[in-house]
Amino acid sequence: MGLFSRKSSKHQQQSNGDGYTSGDLKKPFTMQRANSNPAQNASIPNIPLPKAPDPNLDPAGYLRSIYAVRERSKLVLEKAKRNQLRHFVVDMSKFADTANYVVAIIKRDFGPDDYHTIPPHGRWQHFEVGGRPRVDQLMATWPSAVDSQERTRRLLDLFLVSVLLDAGAGTKWQYKSKESGKVYKRSEGLAVASLEMFKTGLFSSNPDQPCQVDSGGLRRLTVQLMAKGLQVGADNPIDGLEGRTNLLIRLSDALQNQEIFGPEARPGNMLDYLLSHPSTHVAAVPIIPLPTLWTTLMDGLSPIWPNTRTQIDGIPLGDAWPCASMPSHPTQPWENIVPFHKLTQWLTYSLMVPMQKLANVHFVGTELMTGLPEYRNGGLLVDTGLLTLTPEDARRGLEQYQMNATRQGQPNVEVVPLFTTDDDVIVEWRALTVGFLDMLLDEVNVLLNLRGSDKLSLAQMLEAGTWKGGREIAEVSRPNTKEPPIMILSDGTVF
Repeated sequence: MGLFSRKSSKHQQQSNGDGYTSGDLKKPFTMQRANSNPAQNASIPNIPLPKAPDPNLDPAGYLRSIYAVRERSKLVLEKAKRNQLRHFVVDMSKFADTANYVVAIIKRDFGPDDYHTIPPHGRWQHFEVGGRPRVDQLMATWPSAVDSQERTRRLLDLFLVSVLLDAGAGTKWQYKSKESGKVYKRSEGLAVASLEMFKTGLFSSNPDQPCQVDSGGLRRLTVQLMAKGLQVGADNPIDGLEGRTNLLIRLSDALQNQEIFGPEARPGNMLDYLLSHPSTHVAAVPIIPLPTLWTTLMDGLSPIWPNTRTQIDGIPLGDAWPCASMPSHPTQPWENIVPFHKLTQWLTYSLMVPMQKLANVHFVGTELMTGLPEYRNGGLLVDTGLLTLTPEDARRGLEQYQMNATRQGQPNVEVVPLFTTDDDVIVEWRALTVGFLDMLLDEVNVLLNLRGSDKLSLAQMLEAGTWKGGREIAEVSRPNTKEPPIMILSDGTVF
């Protein structure tokens, strides 16, 4: 079957046997047009956004901000345009091929009158793998007395844990749904697994309310419990199981922040914190500036990240790394660091959706978000020929792959270069991914002939184009493993 011949299920009225059809439950809305109500959105007042912290006065605050992700990555992109990178050769003549590939994927799955129905990139879609509206089915099991705000809290509980589990699963792991008997892999498999674990009450300390996540429930987790929930075994290994488990255990400590997560120590209580935040405006709907949600997640979840990560003045920066292609200054060490905060961005994209759908929240400033610097988006740039590893780095990466292949359970077919997350090759690759995704968005909208408010948002292009396209071109290029063209030795906390 040809690469562009598969039709997305988004436009097929697929019954799943439970009286639902996927087409009935899709609601067209985007990050830019939140809540899919043009009349309502027309009344949204112009709300100024806070400025980025001054890096000279507060370098840690700046590097932890959403503003820094695009600004710092852009410096690497500018070197790429001049083909002055340390680890990649850039062929800008291939940029048009990359853009045309993304457009072909979007056109294959969405007609010209349906581009506005493309949902924003987020965890919700992964829960619906196979055309089954699992989130709606979950909510249908809750009593009608559970109001929209509590429903939102419960989904925030679920989505946060599910996203934190969503680092790369590896080539061999799969999950057999206890409810349908179907087998899923990768992000969708992790989504279904986390949903089914959530429903059993694995993350809750309240036996009367299994469908929640709280500090007490997470504190009881062990590697053995997570292995059982994820169906991990000798013949079904997953990358970074211990790292994922420790991430959730550390989350139990972070949830003790009662200002954000309330006395129940639940992720979902951040809804109440956000709605009552001084920066939140109440007009026809609650209006929350994106930097408020961002700071809430960065500050509230800061304790969960490994303390071995990059620090400035003793402050851990999270997913931020030194990069040799960045400027270097002896008295300003922050200048050579490029931040990504990929899981926080994935959380932000994912958590906004239930707040928009159920709590009628409108977010402003979503254009500050960047493309996700992960292996599907980044792999697309390599597989389409825009980026090529230098011979020296390719040789080093292949040697590391061969060494890793000697470990039990590791892949040893379709050999590709492999690096650790903190390797300068990976940091440069991720920075390039952020920068080129911005360029692709502009070109994709031009090729689709979309202008003004009809343009695709970055979140829509990620969902319908680059992330999906990166996965599909990997399946064609490496059909045995379906892995990206460059592999990352995951610890379960970054990718």
